[in-house]
Formats: sequence, structure tokens, C-alpha cells
Amino acid sequence: MTMSAGWYLRRLSRMGPQEVAGRLGDTVRRRRWRSAPPACPSVTGARFTAVLPAGTIGAVPSDAAKRLVAEADRLMDGHAEFFGVVRDDLADPDWWRDPKTGRRAPSGYAFDVPYRSEDAVGDIKQIWEPSRHQYLTQLAAAYAITGDERYAERVAEHLRSWWAANPPLQGVHWISGIELGIRLLSWVWVRRLLDGWPGAAGLFEDNPVAVNQIWHHQRWLAAFPSRGSSANNHVIAETAGQLAAACAFDWFPASARWRDDALRSLDRHLRGNTYGSGLNRELATEYHGLVLELGLAALAEADAAGVPVPATLRLVLLRMTDALAAVVDNRLRPPRQGDADDGHGLILDGVGTDRWGSLLATGDAVFGRLDWWPEVTGTDVRTPLLTALVKPTQPSLTRPASRPAHFADAGLTILRGPGEIWCRCDGGPHGFLSIAAHAHADALSVEVRHDGVDVLADPGTYCYHGQPEWRRYFRSTLGHNTLRLDGDDQSVSGGPFLWTRQARSRVLVADTSDEQGARWCAEHDGYRPSVHRRRVELTAGSRELRVVDEVRGPHRSVQVAFHLGPAITADLVGNRAVLTWTRDGEDRSATLDLPGELSWRAHRGETDPPLGWYSAGFGRKEPATTLVGTGVADGVGDFTTVLRFHG
Repeated sequence: MTMSAGWYLRRLSRMGPQEVAGRLGDTVRRRRWRSAPPACPSVTGARFTAVLPAGTIGAVPSDAAKRLVAEADRLMDGHAEFFGVVRDDLADPDWWRDPKTGRRAPSGYAFDVPYRSEDAVGDIKQIWEPSRHQYLTQLAAAYAITGDERYAERVAEHLRSWWAANPPLQGVHWISGIELGIRLLSWVWVRRLLDGWPGAAGLFEDNPVAVNQIWHHQRWLAAFPSRGSSANNHVIAETAGQLAAACAFDWFPASARWRDDALRSLDRHLRGNTYGSGLNRELATEYHGLVLELGLAALAEADAAGVPVPATLRLVLLRMTDALAAVVDNRLRPPRQGDADDGHGLILDGVGTDRWGSLLATGDAVFGRLDWWPEVTGTDVRTPLLTALVKPTQPSLTRPASRPAHFADAGLTILRGPGEIWCRCDGGPHGFLSIAAHAHADALSVEVRHDGVDVLADPGTYCYHGQPEWRRYFRSTLGHNTLRLDGDDQSVSGGPFLWTRQARSRVLVADTSDEQGARWCAEHDGYRPSVHRRRVELTAGSRELRVVDEVRGPHRSVQVAFHLGPAITADLVGNRAVLTWTRDGEDRSATLDLPGELSWRAHRGETDPPLGWYSAGFGRKEPATTLVGTGVADGVGDFTTVLRFHG
């Protein structure tokens, strides 16, 4: 995918004067660095002191350690999976090759590489992901736990290979700040986890190549911060990585300045990226997890270095943790709202470790759990290692006395019913900042689960670059459990990470405390002059969820979509669908009575155009049933859908 002149004009229109000026300065600096790149100062006597406290490794639960070591052994054999692509070449990786397309990114000055063009580069996510070096933190953690030097030697081999193949400012890995920030955080943890290995100092502080790489990563991040309309999760990753490196690798004349600037920026942007309720402003749940992981990792580095941390930074992380505990379902799964690209801040665990349970376990260790928090039964490696570095503090914040269900600033409401019924209702802002990069056109959508199983599912994200028809589908209005008028999206897209007109929603009713059930009502203006209003009622006694759609305004064609989870089998006859699935060996069922005013069809795995798909993770998709009703909204009646759970 290459960007047209029209895209650049639309993108420019979403920037303010200060951002435009900053980006012009960046352009001038890039041109200057092409002919006169900055040079790393001479470093002597560098030492690494940010080690784990004695006894920390012994606190790792044995089952979590076994999962990690099993993963490390797969990596040692060269096996890994990134975004649905299984690889067997990780014993000796080509750092610039995309295994999905077979293309290899071109060499040359980093800022000349056309990374958005799949024809020229391949799938950039496939190239970038291994070079975050989070698989190396897994190998290093396996060394720390087992003492087996094979893991340490493989880490050293790969780092030396990467440094040789990617000299400063050359090639595809010097383009995006989020990549540099996460990579720095990985290097800090690799050095920490290899501390008992005799070759650790020779790999890092006594290695001029490593010192040069670390300095250039930090100099790059200081020079090219994400700005203005792009100051979302990217700037959190940049500042977290910069702070971690400036604390742990404090070997340079600029280290103190980089550290202080990064800490101020991280504090400011964490507050800017987070609602007062604790939910991430991008309204994309996986980015809530990414930002929380990065924030906790940065906090640990500052505390380990004895750097005073603003109270506001800790309070934001505390609110984010409580918000996560509030919105997960009974299986600790959070909403599937907005974009998701499987991004992690710090990986120290093997496959089978629950990401969200791990985050809550870390939050418990750092802040303390509240009585209403869900129970976390799983174990992980990261929590004991990370929290060993965090300074215990008492939060000066009144935390929720009971489990929050309505987050007014984010427009997110969770309705809960018997039999572990969980329903997310979306009546919030379209997205964050002027471009709302990771938003979907999903106003008034619902997401319903029964005992953790997706019944009415948010289909997910699947891809970012290279497949525009799939990117459009998974972020479209038709790609969500909501209503579409005249075949248009509620918000207008100007590109794969750009919205030029955003629907405005407002919640009218959010009553989650009634003993008879819960009620929610909201409306949006994305189809002005028409208004779409939706009411959702969850009746406690009857295990019944009722969704009522109302369209006020001129006669218009209407479509209502309900996307079923991949585990759901649907038998549609007329306007009634019988839904069946299995959970833990038990047969479950429900009946979905759809509006009789519409003509209903079931779609599954269609490609022209895409319809009937579910993406469990980035780069992966599978057929799933989507029920679509088509008709006319005449401004007189309502469209009522009733979902009844049996047994």
C-alpha cells in the first residue's frame, strides 16, 4: 500500500500548526543526518548495575518456568509464529525478509525506505516484529531460570547479527519510533537476565558496537518523537524505552537529560492517553494492555534506578489496572474493541500464559487487589521479576468500592447477567486525537459472551497494511454488531489509520444496578440528518437480552448485522436463529429472534466483498457466521432483537 497525494492532504488537514512545524523540523533533521549523522561519544568504564534483587528468580512459579523453557526450546530449534505465519528460520534469521510474501526490504538510508509499500518491502509487521527482540527476552529469561548457557549464547549470537545487519540509520528498522522504544526495553531486560553469564559485559557495556547501537537508539528517540495527532500508544512506547535505557544504560553525557525528558513526557502522555476512569483513550482494548505493560515496565526501571517518579504516573497506572479488572469477563477476557495487533510491552513468558491474568497479577503485586477484582488463578514469570524492581507505595487515590460497570468518559458500559452473561455496549467517542488511528466505525455496537464464549462477537482487526479490502471490512460499520444506513459507514475513512469525519455518540441511559436487570441507551449522529438510537436491556430472571434499534429521520435503506463467534453454529429459519455451541464439554444453546421487518440472510467466509469472518489475532482470520437483515427504515417503527439463553 502506497499513500496517494490525496492521503497526504487529508493527513495534513488533521494536524495543528505546532505539529506541522515539528514535522517540518523533523524533515530538516533527517536530511541533515543523511550527510552528517550524529556520532556516539566515547564511553569508558561503563557498568551495568540495574540487576534483579537477590532471590528474585527463585520466586518464579514452577509451572510458569516450565512454559517459558518449553517456549525457549522451540525458539532454539528455530520455530516461532508471528501474526499467523509459522517460521522455522529463527535459528539464523534474515532480519529484513518478510516470510509471508518472500520479499526483502531494500537497503539504504532509513527514511528513504518505502515501508508502507508491500510491493517494495513486503509485510512490514512481519519484518519488524522479530526485531523487537521480545523472543530474546524469553531466551534470556530461560537462561536466568535454568543457568543453561545455550540460551545466553543464542541471544548473543542474534544480537551481534542484528547489530551488524542494521547499522545506525540504515534500513527498515530505523524508521518507526515504537520499534526502537520497545527494542531498547528488550535490550535492558536481556542484559539484566544475562547478568550471571560470564559473557554479559562483553556483549553489552564492553562492546563498542552495542554501546553505539544503544546511544543511536536513544539519540533517534530524542530527535523524532511522535507528535500531535500521532501521540498515541507510539509515544508511550518511545518514552518508556527511552526512560528504561537512560536509567539502565546511563553511560552517556546525555543520559540524565534523556532520562528526565522521557520521564516528563511519559507522565504527560500517559495522562493524555488515559481517561479519568482509567480506560485508554484510543478505545482499543489491546492498546490499553500495551500501554499498561509499557507504563509498568518504565515505572520498574525508574524505581530500580532510584529516580523519583511523579505521583500522577503511578495513579494513572493504578486507574488503568482497576479499569482492566472491572471490564473483563468471568474468564478474564477484556472487550475486543477497536484495533488489535498483538502488541506487547515486555514478554518474559511462554505460550499458555494468560496476558490479562498476568497484568492483573502484576497490578495486584504493585497496587494491591480490591475485594471486587476477579480471581486470578494462573501464574506467570513476568510478575515476580518486574515487581521485584518496583518501590512499594501507598496510592493517594480513593479506589472504587464496587466493580464499575459504566465508564461515562469512555462511553463503555458492561451489562452482566446470570450464567456468566457479559455484554459490552459502545456509546463513546469514535477514537483518540484528530485521526482516531485505531478506531472502528462501531458506534452503538454490542458484544455478548456467555461464560467467556463469543456469542455476538466483535470480529477483530486482522490486518493493517497491504490488504486494503480486508482493512476496510474489519473496521467498517457492517463489520460490527450495529446498524448501517444506505450502505455507508457511520464515520468516514481517509486511509487505513485516518478518519476524516467521526460519528458522535452519547449515552442516554446506563442503569447497571437494577436487581431486575440492566438497561442502556445511546444514540449517534453519524448518519445525519438521521439519528440511530439503540436500547439494550438485560433481564435478570429470564436470561434475555433485548436490543431495540430506532432510526429517526428520512426513509433510508437499513442493514443490521450480528456477527457470531467462531464457536457458534447457527440454524437460521426466517427471522429466528437457533445458536448452539460447546463449552468445557457441555452443550449450550440460545435463540436469536431477529426483527421481522427485515429480510435475513446468513453469510460465512465470503470474500467478494468480505463478510462473515472472525480474527482471533493479528494476521489470522477464520470463517464465522454473520446474520444480516436488510430493509427500509421509515422513521415509524423499531427493530427489536431478542437473544434468549437456554439452561
